[in-house]
Amino acid sequence: MSTRRRAREIVLQLLYEADLNGTRDAISARRFIKSRLQGRSALTAFAEKLLAGTLEHRQEVDRHLGRLAKGWALGRMAVTDRNVMRMAAYEILFSETPGRVAVNEAVVLIKRYGDKNSPRFVNGILDRLLKEHESNSLGVAEKDDAGQDDNG
Repeated sequence: MSTRRRAREIVLQLLYEADLNGTRDAISARRFIKSRLQGRSALTAFAEKLLAGTLEHRQEVDRHLGRLAKGWALGRMAVTDRNVMRMAAYEILFSETPGRVAVNEAVVLIKRYGDKNSPRFVNGILDRLLKEHESNSLGVAEKDDAGQDDNG
């Protein structure tokens, strides 16, 4: 398993926990990450940044995911699917990670932790997000729809 993949797996555990029980304090989260990554400082820093960024941008990420998941409310998705997508969406939108890498890593994680339909579902939503991000058209359809509501 790649070392960054292991870091993502640990962050997924913390995101899952935060989704169900609320966010841990930063010191406790850092201890958890550091213990799981056996003190490797570069990976610990990557995981801490990934966790903090995903939590910080969660509202915006959720808005995009909810819009792209046609027919699926975010709250009705499997907790694992939702949090794998949150983490990958943060990486696509706000980090230095290449978008294709973020999508691929999310699919690998969800194959391991999701159900049999999860990889296709997660890949489809993240692929649409990546295409919108790459074409600088994030939320354009949403804005167009809002404009139509005012006129008609």
